[in-house]
Parts: sequence; structure tokens; C-alpha cells
Amino acid sequence: MIRLCSTSESRAKLLRDFGIDFIQSPVEFDEESLQIDDARKFVYHASKGKLEAAEAAFGLEIPLLVADTVVAGPPGEILRKAKDRADAERILRLQSGSEIAIVSCAHLKSSRRYFLDLSATHYRFAPFDEEDLQRYLESGEWQGKAGACMVEGFCKPYIREVRGLESTAMGLQVEILRPWLEA
Repeated sequence: MIRLCSTSESRAKLLRDFGIDFIQSPVEFDEESLQIDDARKFVYHASKGKLEAAEAAFGLEIPLLVADTVVAGPPGEILRKAKDRADAERILRLQSGSEIAIVSCAHLKSSRRYFLDLSATHYRFAPFDEEDLQRYLESGEWQGKAGACMVEGFCKPYIREVRGLESTAMGLQVEILRPWLEA
């Protein structure tokens, strides 16, 4: 049993799909306070902040699992969660017909072990169809998603090339984490 310290439904679904027993106990961490432009450094510091908040809130009686994910866009910009529909459209247009990297950092900590992994999955997208893009924006499914991107949803038909694990892109590199959970 582990404690997933996240509100992410995608992370919870990944753990369920891989048969990993968990309880979901979100923690608060102000990611907006981080003034970091590099995607890898940002997700490391954001996830580390979440880990520190989780350890303070829950201790280590049940192993803690935290993660953070961002999208690194074509101009090198970190594409965070969209603030509103206009921001989501801007972010998605940057990704249309481009290559992005979805970067995730996960920490698993217990009283005996500490695991850290920083991974990226790279996607090359075909240009998004305008009508599909507008439907997706109207749906609101982009809300709360790094880069307003759902590689398992809206973006899936536009994927032309993938390098890396889909689970990393969904916010938690379970295949890398799993052996540590079984040890």
C-alpha cells in the first residue's frame, strides 16, 4: 500500500491499471512560487516540494508517492496548466504540428527507501484539425492538464511519433516505479 499525494485522476488510473494498492491523499504545494524556466528542474523542484509537504502532513508510516509533470513546448517554453480557455488555445496551437516533451518527476519515499525518477516522453504531432480543437476547448477536458494536453484523449489521433513511455506522459512512470514497489 502506498499513499498517492496527488489529486490527479490520471495517476490514480495508472496505479489501478497496474494493480498497485494505494490511497489518495492530496497535498498542497504552491508551484506558482517556483521561478524556474527549465522543464526538468521545474518538475524536480515542484515534486520535491510536494514530497516535503506530504512528509510533514502524513509521515512515512505508509510510503509516499508524489509526482509533477510539465510539457516543454517547441520554443523551449514550459507549457503549464492553462489559466483559461484562451491560454489553452494558445498552448495547444504551439503544439499543433510540432514536437513536445512531456517531463515527469516522481518520488517514492518510505522509512527505508527513497526512489527518484525524472523521465521524458517526446511526441511529434500532426497539425490539429480546427473543428476538433474547438470541440476539445469547449469540452473543458484540458483543464488541470499540463500543457492542456491529453495524449490519451484529444491529442492521440494526431500523434505521429512517440519516444518514451506513455505512462510518463500521463504523469507517472509506473513501469519504472513498479520494481521499487515490489521490492
